[in-house]
Amino acid sequence: MLFFDSSYLFRLYSNEAGAAEVKRLAGRTEGLVSAWHARAEIASILLRKRREVGLREEDVNEIQLQVQDDRESGLLTLLPLSDPVMARLESVMAGAPANTYLRAADGLHLACAAEHGFTEVYSNDRHFLAAAPLFGLRGIDVIGAK
Repeated sequence: MLFFDSSYLFRLYSNEAGAAEVKRLAGRTEGLVSAWHARAEIASILLRKRREVGLREEDVNEIQLQVQDDRESGLLTLLPLSDPVMARLESVMAGAPANTYLRAADGLHLACAAEHGFTEVYSNDRHFLAAAPLFGLRGIDVIGAK
């Protein structure tokens, strides 16, 4: 099982730059995992793509159905954001160096991965990858940090 952030998850359902590398990586595992709030982040990405690049409503619906199918089939598991996850997030952020750049949503992914026993997380977001060690995780990027 591989833990993907939302940017990597979205690439599974798109033809964006890096999609081929992410799909190749995903094809080498029995399943994918992310934090529960990835659903909200994917919805946000879809809205942004509609606004910025004119993604068609049919394409949005198709992606949403694919994500739902993958969740129902067990290919994609979204882990809960529990009290222990939140406690880990708060603890790490309280002890992080003052110059740490960590968005709340990324912190939730990292705390969720760590709390559920993952040792590696996959993303192409440089801030996410830089913060991963604070949670005891190794951040891996197969497409090049943005």
